[in-house]
Amino acid sequence: MQDRIRISIDAQGVAEVCLARPDKMNALDFAMFDAIVGAIHQLKAEKGLRAVVLHGEGRAFCAGLDMGRMGKLADGGEGGFRDLRARTHGIANSAQYVAQGWRELAVPVIAAVHGVAFGGGLQVALGADVRLISADLKMSVMEVKWGLVPDMAGIPLMRGLVRDDVVRELTFTGRVVVGEEAVQLGLATRVCDDPLAAAREMAAGIAQRSPDAVRAAKRLLNQSHAGASPASLLQDESHEQVALMGKPNQVEAVRANLEKRAPVFHT
Repeated sequence: MQDRIRISIDAQGVAEVCLARPDKMNALDFAMFDAIVGAIHQLKAEKGLRAVVLHGEGRAFCAGLDMGRMGKLADGGEGGFRDLRARTHGIANSAQYVAQGWRELAVPVIAAVHGVAFGGGLQVALGADVRLISADLKMSVMEVKWGLVPDMAGIPLMRGLVRDDVVRELTFTGRVVVGEEAVQLGLATRVCDDPLAAAREMAAGIAQRSPDAVRAAKRLLNQSHAGASPASLLQDESHEQVALMGKPNQVEAVRANLEKRAPVFHT
């Protein structure tokens, strides 16, 4: 994993996950897929985690699938891919899990996205809860260019972010969108002068909120994204709220606000 991913966690419980293959624009080869899956598993087990910042080293966030794998397909073989039909990670395969897995983390994941996020790289970014991007960032659902379809959870992730006809246009054409248009379409959250600095600032702010409330909110939002019925969501809201009210971290949030001081939460 260390050849492809770097992970650091600060004293506030904010993790940074850096895609670290800058010479290849962080392209996705088998080692990168395995490293991202390993990083997600590591963070799932991390005690006291409050938020995650996901970013890429070098000129790009992630340029998509490694060109060496495409070359193997061009030679008429299947050596560039694994059998994707087996469900190896719950409802997903390992390739889908590198995007979907970020949604399964209990804490918010903020992606700082710059340079390009093409194909699989876009899908990795879509797995984050928030995407802060540079003004010149280029995004594309690029799989059609290579005779493929988005297959790293891109379709279910875009379903909750982008209007259906727009998803279809982007998927059928592979059109590249830049900066502010990505925000307007729903692929990104907002444009920042320095996405990584903004992501770090957001994560630090989240780390100052009650971890119980943040985790409960992510569970509810995941249920909503998954298409839970209004009745189910209303019931889930009530269950989560009752579980929070009067507990030590909720009481501390109230006291800290009333006393105008920084809260001290416990995980």
